[in-house]
Amino acid sequence: MARASRQPTLDAPLGRTTRRAPQPSRDRFGRFSEAFARAMGTSGFLIGMTVFVTVWLMWNTMAPRDWQFDAAENNFTLLTLILSLQASYAAPLILLAQNRQDDRDRVQIEQDRQRAERNLADTEYLAREVVALRMAVSDATGQLVTRDVLRQELKALLDQIESRETPAAGASDAK
Repeated sequence: MARASRQPTLDAPLGRTTRRAPQPSRDRFGRFSEAFARAMGTSGFLIGMTVFVTVWLMWNTMAPRDWQFDAAENNFTLLTLILSLQASYAAPLILLAQNRQDDRDRVQIEQDRQRAERNLADTEYLAREVVALRMAVSDATGQLVTRDVLRQELKALLDQIESRETPAAGASDAK
């Protein structure tokens, strides 16, 4: 069933709609540049590039003249062009990957700083709480309870408990 009038609804945009061409994702290109930079920094890439250049030079030096496509007489112009092209693309991609890493490092440093501030605030709060507890738990003379005083009090309480549990002492002390 089709609508008779084209009234605007909340689920449809107003005005003429046009389809836009999909935009390339900056994140996808950034991930590509990081993968490219990561691959170029491996020993496998260096070995592969060395083998490629060696085979290229040997082929264009030792192969019959009709089979050579980049002769030594021309100073290997095509090889130079290929290596220059590779370097001209590699440098900006590596810089882009480094910039993305710098951005991630900056975010991580900020998160670490915030975490350190929270830890410091928590530690200061707990220190204040411990001081407040020590002040609240003072003995009758108004002095703060030290570790030695607390140990003596606990030992005295433990002795009282043990004396109550002893049958002989319990029979004579009871009633």
